[in-house]
Amino acid sequence: MATLGPVTDTHKFDEAGLARYLAANGLPDFAGGLQAQQFQGGQSNPTFALEAGSRRYVLRKKPPGKLLPSAHLIEREYRIMAALADTDVPVPVMRHLCEDPAVIGTPFFVMDYMEGRIVDDTSLPGDFTPADRTAIFDSMNQAMAALHRVDFNAVGLGDYGKPENYIGRQIDRWTRQFEAAKTDPMPAMDALMAWLPANRPDGDEVSIAHGDFRMGNLMLHPSEPRVIAVLDWELSTLGHPLADLAYNCMPYSLPHDGTSLNGLVGLDIAKAGIPSLDDYVAAYAERTDRAAIPAFNFYLAFSCFRLASICQGVYARGLQGNASSENAVLVGEKAPRLATIGWEIAQSM
Repeated sequence: MATLGPVTDTHKFDEAGLARYLAANGLPDFAGGLQAQQFQGGQSNPTFALEAGSRRYVLRKKPPGKLLPSAHLIEREYRIMAALADTDVPVPVMRHLCEDPAVIGTPFFVMDYMEGRIVDDTSLPGDFTPADRTAIFDSMNQAMAALHRVDFNAVGLGDYGKPENYIGRQIDRWTRQFEAAKTDPMPAMDALMAWLPANRPDGDEVSIAHGDFRMGNLMLHPSEPRVIAVLDWELSTLGHPLADLAYNCMPYSLPHDGTSLNGLVGLDIAKAGIPSLDDYVAAYAERTDRAAIPAFNFYLAFSCFRLASICQGVYARGLQGNASSENAVLVGEKAPRLATIGWEIAQSM
């Protein structure tokens, strides 16, 4: 379960004013006021639980201060979850989007509160049984396949991103960002940056891509082994579905050694009830009407490269003293490990 605590001084807002605004905009539960608590943790968009009458809601807002134009786009989060409401993709019910910063200081949206479990460890440690893990991995696979089957034009998301050459554009983007953030020699990353554009598979596919589809961004039922919501759509766009699949499968290539890489290598996954990588990918292929997924190692190597570049950026900002995360340096240490793993995968093709 996510931990709740008092609203921090940085994110305090006028709760009475918010209650009046919501009651006047179609949410009558707020007519009697509200009580707010803040979810603790590393959400880039501050998130709050609101109690109003006998109901509970969740509010997500942009952080205060000057932001990059493309960052913290809670409007996109609201839009995509609202668009997916009548599809097979499990998402919370969206209630209201407010783009007027005058109400609580920044734009925000309100959605239904869902009771469930969030487990930020792909190995699902603790009280889960092998049968639980098998069912949860299958449910995760099913939710991702359902997302990639959505007709994005039919749900009003035809302009949600550039529909062509997603992989090529991503390689260019993260190469530029890595070069700008580079601090030390990283031969494996240099090798990947040369190898990826030269080995990109022919053809292109377009679907809604979540961008961060992993166990920690799913909500599980409070007691049953199934996914009830896909969360944190901040990086979503129109993109290549196999980039989502490969990112979701990265733990199969990362060590299970108690580090922040949070992987499965070294764990007896069969004993734990976790499907093999081949079986997991085959289940996705069947659900998306594919005979097979050729060149999947390319997408795995690409995912390692992308995450290594992201981590290097966090590390560089940490060295400059302006990173948002207190553990920026620890995150940055993942970059060379991810690049090495990605290059090993590339060489195995």
